[in-house]
Amino acid sequence: MSGNSKAVFISYASQDAEAAGHICEALRNAGIEVWFDQSELRGGDDWARQIHDRIRDCRLFLAIISAHTEARDEGYFRREWKLAVERTHDMAEHKSFLLPVAIDDTPERGASVPDKFHHVQWMRLRGGEATPAFVARVVALISAEYSRPGTPIGFGGNSSPVHRPPLARLRPSASIGIAAAVILIASGWLAWHYGKTRPPETPAPATSISTKSIAVLPFVDMSEKKDQEYFGDGMAEEILDLLTRVPGLTVIGRTSSFQFKGKNEDLRTIGTKLDAAYVLEGSVRRSGDQVRITAQLINTKTGAHEWSETYDRRIVDVLKLQDAISAAVARELQLAVASGAVNSRSTLRNPEAYDLILRGRHASDRWDQDGEEEAVTLLRRAIDRDPTSADASAELAFAYYKLGVGNFLTPTAAFDQARHAAEIAVRLDPKNSLAHYVLGKIHIVYDWDWGAATQEIQAVARLAPGSADALNGEARISLTLGRWDDALRQVKAALVLDPLDANTFQALISIQLGRRDLAEAEVAARRLLDIRPTYAWGHYYLGLILLERGDPDAALLEMEQERAGDPKLEGLAIVYHALGRKADSDAALARLIRERADEAAYAIAEVCAFRGHADDAIHWLERAYAQKDPYLVYLKSEFPENKLAADPRFTAFLRKMNLPE
Repeated sequence: MSGNSKAVFISYASQDAEAAGHICEALRNAGIEVWFDQSELRGGDDWARQIHDRIRDCRLFLAIISAHTEARDEGYFRREWKLAVERTHDMAEHKSFLLPVAIDDTPERGASVPDKFHHVQWMRLRGGEATPAFVARVVALISAEYSRPGTPIGFGGNSSPVHRPPLARLRPSASIGIAAAVILIASGWLAWHYGKTRPPETPAPATSISTKSIAVLPFVDMSEKKDQEYFGDGMAEEILDLLTRVPGLTVIGRTSSFQFKGKNEDLRTIGTKLDAAYVLEGSVRRSGDQVRITAQLINTKTGAHEWSETYDRRIVDVLKLQDAISAAVARELQLAVASGAVNSRSTLRNPEAYDLILRGRHASDRWDQDGEEEAVTLLRRAIDRDPTSADASAELAFAYYKLGVGNFLTPTAAFDQARHAAEIAVRLDPKNSLAHYVLGKIHIVYDWDWGAATQEIQAVARLAPGSADALNGEARISLTLGRWDDALRQVKAALVLDPLDANTFQALISIQLGRRDLAEAEVAARRLLDIRPTYAWGHYYLGLILLERGDPDAALLEMEQERAGDPKLEGLAIVYHALGRKADSDAALARLIRERADEAAYAIAEVCAFRGHADDAIHWLERAYAQKDPYLVYLKSEFPENKLAADPRFTAFLRKMNLPE
């Protein structure tokens, strides 16, 4: 083991060997190197020297705390603890190295452990049964330091997350996670969790829920005119962002939490579906420059209201109000909050600009052309009111980015505007996470600059360690480069934090197609359609998978259900060809070329490749390259590369895209 090891060292009392073994098995099944070997528990100088070397070289020191360690005033594990603490004296303050794990009800306060253990976040795993959130946390911690330009990275593991500015929350265009998936290697976690065809209606056992996890639901608009939905969504989202700064708290992503908007679903059921021990819900009532906010914290296991409060404030004090709610939640959950983490903001600089930002974000959330164009108009007005607002520029960048990936604007027009706005946001506030995220995505889909993309995603990892966004970004890089194992691990880790994000399941489908794991790709495709039945490309993906699995008739039924124009025409052209219906395939392809040649060159190239027309496929690939088609990033995962594998023109094209051959 070298000083560059990513290994986890598990230190435990001999009576806790079984629990330590459970933790070790879960981490190893997740692909993590673990030093844990009961057969070597013996004394002697050689053993002591080996222990010293391993503690010196490991990436993470996991100390198991229990009634057994409390009862023993002496023990070899205490020597290991001492060595680990001594190593921290040479480390930077921000580096995460110590990870105490209590496997029973041993209280943190007053525990007989080194003082340094009280300065870091503890985790609790009863009996050593590792939860998905725990595995994802360990992956994040050991990945953070070993990130290098050009290499996919982890999402950061500082015990005190870097503060994010207000409004700088992220909404990835594709998201996903690692956790329990790897624990059931034979059938795969997703197959176990969701079923081989359709996900089971019976929720997972509540015992899997972390006791320090929370979902924030959209705040209900109680205003007289019912015109403040955007304001309620904004309140909930910013409180969610603030809570991600609290060490020890797992915060379910916005995309998943907002799935329950407007639904009268039992909060216990919501907690089970999101794997959240608590739900924060509330309401807003706004009149003029006054706002009344009611918030309540509910235990999803018992249904008990743990805390509630009503606040009457002026709009200019809304940021302080969000701070107060977040701090109150942290206190109720008995979590320590670093000074300034959730109470460092002052009054609004420009209430009108803030209101326009919330309206713009709300419009952009629709992910359609009208919504993005409305968002651009509102956000430009916000910038006019307050040119110093990094949040307004970052939101504008994200809206333009979505206009580009949705083919609502030409790539050059959309992504150049997005880049310009994001760079302004970074100049105004270098810690604006959303701006870095957008820049990273532009480097992926438009610049094809994987090193620059990785650097921006690394910035997101530092600035937003409690969200799934960096994991999603790094999964996209790994997917594009064909690093299937890395992509799968990263995307599953993101799903732990945002389990109902349809975009993340779309990425998972692409990864499984690249891995040629068609069974798991089908599971992910069906889950995507369960979450969002109208998802563009959803039926296309399922149809493509069924075709690859040898069922062209079922594939045709899926393609016929696809609502979006481009994927429907592409899918029909492919499936008709597979069914031997040449005239129908020709007609679908001809229409796709006639109507979408300037926007869908990559899709046309895919059809040509599936049909075995190499010359036409290469021609349309070159045209897609000239048009800067954002869908070229799926070349390694979804393009029928095997049809052109022996063609030197295709190899040359991969080189031109900076992709591995």
